[in-house]
Amino acid sequence: MGYQQKRSMKEISTTIEEAITQIAMMLFIIGGGGALKQVLVEGGISEYISSLFTDINLSPIFAAWLVTAILRVSLGSSTVAAMTGAGLVAPLIAQTGVNPAMMVLAVGAGSIFADHVNDAGFWMIKEYFGLSLKETFLTWTTLTSVLSVTGLLCVYGLSLII
Repeated sequence: MGYQQKRSMKEISTTIEEAITQIAMMLFIIGGGGALKQVLVEGGISEYISSLFTDINLSPIFAAWLVTAILRVSLGSSTVAAMTGAGLVAPLIAQTGVNPAMMVLAVGAGSIFADHVNDAGFWMIKEYFGLSLKETFLTWTTLTSVLSVTGLLCVYGLSLII
């Protein structure tokens, strides 16, 4: 397409280089999240988690949210937490017969829980709004936690209808 717009090879190369530079970090994060998920799945963690939650008679929707929220707090990245959490709780869908869409929504809600110091978004909010560390915890971390729990409650409500 660049040739048709009468652009030189150098201009096309520069445009492609700038575009790749902007998305490279996101691609690395997604790739890392997928790799971590696969390591945990191949290690048998997903079957263990699945049996753990079926043995204690806990809602699979809550289990998906809880596993993903724990991953979010420990890893920091919501993308990695969502990808890993989805892989870990996938066996619960087959074992319990829960609606897969509800599990996806629960994982999404869990992935935004308690944004704190090990996430770049936390620091971006802190610096952008000129907040102290304490103020950022009181506002941003609380906000993301409330959003996450509200999301879980909405998923429960939807699961009663769907």
